[in-house]
Amino acid sequence: MALSRRFTKFTRRQLLAAAAGVLSACRREPDAAVSPAVDPAKEWLLSPGSAAPDWSLLDPFQESITRADFERGMLEVLSNGALWQQVEVLDTEARIRMSTPQLNGPRYTLRFAAPGRPATRGTRYWRTLGELPPLSDSTKPLSDLHIVLDPGHIGGAWAQMEERWFQPPNAPAVKEGELSLRAARALAPMLEALGARVSHTRTRPEPATGIRPGQLLAEARESLLQDRKPADEEEIRREAERLFYRAHEIRGRGTLVNETLRPDLVICLHFNADGSWGRPENPILSPRNHLHILAHGCIGPDEAMLDDQRLEGLLRLVQHTPDTELPLCSAVAKRMRESTGLPPYHYFGGNARLVPGETYVWTRNLLANRIYRCPVIFCEPYVMNNEETIARFTAGDYEGLADVAGVVRPSIFREYASGVAKGLRDYFSARI
Repeated sequence: MALSRRFTKFTRRQLLAAAAGVLSACRREPDAAVSPAVDPAKEWLLSPGSAAPDWSLLDPFQESITRADFERGMLEVLSNGALWQQVEVLDTEARIRMSTPQLNGPRYTLRFAAPGRPATRGTRYWRTLGELPPLSDSTKPLSDLHIVLDPGHIGGAWAQMEERWFQPPNAPAVKEGELSLRAARALAPMLEALGARVSHTRTRPEPATGIRPGQLLAEARESLLQDRKPADEEEIRREAERLFYRAHEIRGRGTLVNETLRPDLVICLHFNADGSWGRPENPILSPRNHLHILAHGCIGPDEAMLDDQRLEGLLRLVQHTPDTELPLCSAVAKRMRESTGLPPYHYFGGNARLVPGETYVWTRNLLANRIYRCPVIFCEPYVMNNEETIARFTAGDYEGLADVAGVVRPSIFREYASGVAKGLRDYFSARI
């Protein structure tokens, strides 16, 4: 699914009108986010746990993208009209605000590739379909590929802190971090059988960072002030925990992926939940069950103001990551729909946008699918607080088929893994 060509020629008026429409599609719910406070005395406006943005990361991608493709990606993938307030697009270059607090500060100049001339490739560690070696064995379509499995959340002793735990009646406790590990264990041998080299961001229910919440109290206080929230002692403690599992733990995985593993793609394995869980010790069960897949995009107005998120989104754009990530997500969504039989999930807020022509694939700006500098397939199948899903969790992993909740089928973990593996097989079988 390459980006569509319907915006090939632009006028400034058309761009502004299109951006306004896209912005409405990705507008956040009124209470979903608070515009961050801008302190002009500071050099940067940053997301929790982020280092100062290094704009030189864009240097290798000078003349790697045409103006038309840049604008099309801004509108159709990054999907945020507010980003135009931070990026000035001229005929031959884009001038990008590097610091939100420094309103009149210097801008980064990204030169566009000339239409009709070969664009530079830049430097990236992952390879497109066309850059992989030709297949020598059609039964091994994932040969020469390095795939990282990223089991979501932590589980274990951390499950309650990270709010990914509940105790259903007459069944073992549900901990998403441990369920995602089981899905990864089922998926890895399937990918290896197709020829892939597989690595993991974690293999047990422990954090991927050595940082702990007690070290984050000062940062928590600053985060609350930036978000214009009360900063009493209890709220600071809770914010420090949130910074630990929502920011630093995931950033630890990002460092591992980008600096050590450097794969061709990452698969983020998660499970979903529906509605309010109620109290963890007395959860509310849901009759619904569904599936969706996420690619990166739909950066919101408040997020576009954050200097690190602006850089990370644009870095994915100049690497042409969406041209690989979107069709990968589409291929996996098709096979997961077949393997699970689940209906599509639908976002009703403004924090995600349905990819045109798809029913299961959405763009959404998440930390994991933004900071990994390669294509990311972010999977969200099954509703954990659905009674049938809980029964399947309780049945555990097993070979072959078994009668669970009145239906004969494979284990939920192998069913999940099978859909992902078949989708990747389909996509990479196109190698010549």
